[in-house]
Amino acid sequence: MIRLQNLTLQRGPQRLLEDAEMTLHAGHKAGLIGANGAGKSTLFALLLGELTPDSGDCLLPADWRIAHMRQEIDALERQAVEYVLDGDTHLRRVQAELARAEAAEDGAAVARLHVELDSLDGYTADARARKLLAGLGFENAQMDRLVSDFSGGWRMRLNLAQALMCPSDLLLLDEPTNHLDLDAILWLEGWLKSYAGTLLLISHDRDFLDAVVDHVAHLDQQKLTLYRGGYSAFERTRAERLAQQQQAYEKQQAQRAHMEKYIARFKAQATKARQAQSRIKALERLEELAPAHVDSPFDFSFREAHKISSPLLDLSEGRLGYGETVILENVKLNLAPGARIGLLGPNGAGKSTLIKNLSNELSPISGRLQRGENLVVGYFAQHQLDSLDDKASPLLHFQRLAPTEREQTLRDFLGGFDFRGPRCDEPVVNFSGGEKARLALALIAWGRPNLLLLDEPTNHLDLEMRLALTMALQEFEGAVVVVSHDRHLLKSTTDEFLLVADGRVQPFDGDLEDYSRWLIDFRSRQAVSNQVVAEGAADRTDKRAQRQAAAALRQQLAPHKRQAEKLEKELGQLHEKLAAVETKLGDSDLYDASRKNELRDLLAEQGTLKSREAALEEQWMEALEILEELQRQLEEAS
Repeated sequence: MIRLQNLTLQRGPQRLLEDAEMTLHAGHKAGLIGANGAGKSTLFALLLGELTPDSGDCLLPADWRIAHMRQEIDALERQAVEYVLDGDTHLRRVQAELARAEAAEDGAAVARLHVELDSLDGYTADARARKLLAGLGFENAQMDRLVSDFSGGWRMRLNLAQALMCPSDLLLLDEPTNHLDLDAILWLEGWLKSYAGTLLLISHDRDFLDAVVDHVAHLDQQKLTLYRGGYSAFERTRAERLAQQQQAYEKQQAQRAHMEKYIARFKAQATKARQAQSRIKALERLEELAPAHVDSPFDFSFREAHKISSPLLDLSEGRLGYGETVILENVKLNLAPGARIGLLGPNGAGKSTLIKNLSNELSPISGRLQRGENLVVGYFAQHQLDSLDDKASPLLHFQRLAPTEREQTLRDFLGGFDFRGPRCDEPVVNFSGGEKARLALALIAWGRPNLLLLDEPTNHLDLEMRLALTMALQEFEGAVVVVSHDRHLLKSTTDEFLLVADGRVQPFDGDLEDYSRWLIDFRSRQAVSNQVVAEGAADRTDKRAQRQAAAALRQQLAPHKRQAEKLEKELGQLHEKLAAVETKLGDSDLYDASRKNELRDLLAEQGTLKSREAALEEQWMEALEILEELQRQLEEAS
């Protein structure tokens, strides 16, 4: 287990932790949350042995193997798959010793090292590394490219794959989803759910935390508080505590009035009952949890446009791409004021290509794109952070944008994005990625847009800023088109989804759970297609090849069948535990004041079991779908 006792930790003049206490048992998966600068990454450095406590103790088993995701980005002349394999240092040591023994023709050492290599699953290491890379979005051809060929975001994916490749008892991940798309995040969720060790995870993605962790460690006011359950459970518990304060109560009432108004508006506009219900639940949950964020430093809105056109933009028969390379065909999109569209689709399918055409950063290869006379676009993309003037301050950026505006008005507006006092006057060169993203969003919000095009707007943003952005988007009167890996943002701010896949843009009739299932089917079809291409040299009429294909499918079928049966058994056992807890909760004597501690523990256990039940049911359904797809393929192959 990890045990922090009377821990005090300081960085320079800033005290991050004082007399902090926390115990995290082996096998637990905990999310580490707190404001930027609170000390989350410093705590990781302490666990890695890079720092020592100023006082108190940080205790963990001496024999634990620790893996962590490096934040440094190296431009190495080394193949990507080899870089990932370097994560397993024990394997690399044995391989190096084996090479030396073979060169020395030491037969006894060679035999011994082959046995050790087999015990480390060394013969499957390359295949396992490639499987990790595929899950994180790398294509087969990319896996053999040099690390230096990749951009910074893709190198961070390589660092993540390297950490996952390392056999470990403790896995430390600092913002692993920052450079991932939704597809890769869903894959990573599945991987982490099956991870057998102890996980400590820093993340600003609430849905990702809910899916993966069973505890939340909140770093606040130099203390660590451990909560049972996922992020939603933490938020509810904290909201209950803060709701006792008058300030929290007043803010909750204001939030409630706003949310009720917005839900009523959404109900009147929604055309898809299923998506509507999902959205309403998300909004009602936001209303309920507003007090948990009463101390948020962010409070802003997008300034209302002076004029608006209808439609704002109309694209028909669009062929979109780069130069002569066509990515999307026959695209039709009409954007009216109030449209709320989320773009879904696999990595590289063309979501960003579509947004760039809508923003006028690219022009359609052919087709008609008509823009409204009063169209004002607010376009956010990661590359735009680089266009900020490093030498200018936030205030100077705004003074250039609005030279006649009063300075105090500009400072007040920047304050809503937590640029206050001296921070308004500091040059951007000293800013973090999150601060640059906030400044870019502030500039867009000031510009009175009536169409927002947002390409991964939550990258680098913390939980509080993500919530503030969600609230601001709900108030926004214009149209929104968003690409995001943040499912909470998508669920809370979009009315409909468009699926960008296979060279087409089409309405997606479903919610994000349906998309997750679609993605499993898509990957399955893609895997089968790749297998067909790889075996394309074989004679398709050859019966022997058909038998081999069927045998390969049967071999794939067996472990998936065992997994489905295992999950079904676990689910049955979980149902029994939950039933036992709910039977105890049905005892009226339990609600006597003298048994309040017992009641509290039972309610907490019920919440944990229900959360686990939902996760298991999702895994079981996914396993059944994969099983059905493989059985269908087997029937066709036979």
